[in-house]
Amino acid sequence: MRQIVLDTETTGLEPEQGHRVVEMACVEILNRQVTKRHLHLYMNPDRDSDPEALRVHGLTTDFLSDKPRFPEVAQQLVDFVRDAEVIIHNAAFDVKFLNAELRRAKLPPFTELCGKVTDSLMVAREMFPGKRNNLDALCERFGISNAHRTLHGALLDSELLGEVWLAMTRGQDSLLDEGADDSATGSGAGAAGTQGRFDASGLAVIQVDAQAMQAHEAYLDGLDKAGGKPCLWRQIDNPPETDATVV
Repeated sequence: MRQIVLDTETTGLEPEQGHRVVEMACVEILNRQVTKRHLHLYMNPDRDSDPEALRVHGLTTDFLSDKPRFPEVAQQLVDFVRDAEVIIHNAAFDVKFLNAELRRAKLPPFTELCGKVTDSLMVAREMFPGKRNNLDALCERFGISNAHRTLHGALLDSELLGEVWLAMTRGQDSLLDEGADDSATGSGAGAAGTQGRFDASGLAVIQVDAQAMQAHEAYLDGLDKAGGKPCLWRQIDNPPETDATVV
């Protein structure tokens, strides 16, 4: 399962008005683990950024003047996203810019290059209706530090969105999915021969290192904050004391 988290920075809001992509980053997620593979490119747009866009990303015309044009680096994007699910926050914005750039480079539309485009903003709005669901709000909701995000940057934002995406979708993969499917035919863990019990004896035991434990605790901190009380996991691990005596 290969996923790519993608973000762009642009000179303005509308490619139809001649605005261009100036920065692009892709971060790879493989089997729900962020890998060390990423693609990060700056591009010369051959124009100035609107003042509002410049305040967001801080990429000046002078800084971008010696960078390659999009057609020179387009194949790197094509190769990196090929057949993967691409996750973008507010995908419609980025995809319309990428399509405009790909058209200039005489390449197919973006959705024909990758396997699928998933809009993480739409997913967040379904999960948290009526709440703020921009990247900063989601980082706060899930206890992900974004203190180093003083300006928008495609690589940093992709890395943060990767962490947010994994937190948002944690729990979708169930160990019992296969057994549940088999039980319908009477051949799996839920079949009558096992009285509905799941046999975990064949599961691999993975030792958790200190870094993973710290990430786990940070995620639980985010759940505590979002729910306003200790999450169920911590309630199970630390049940309240009781004076009741069991006879």
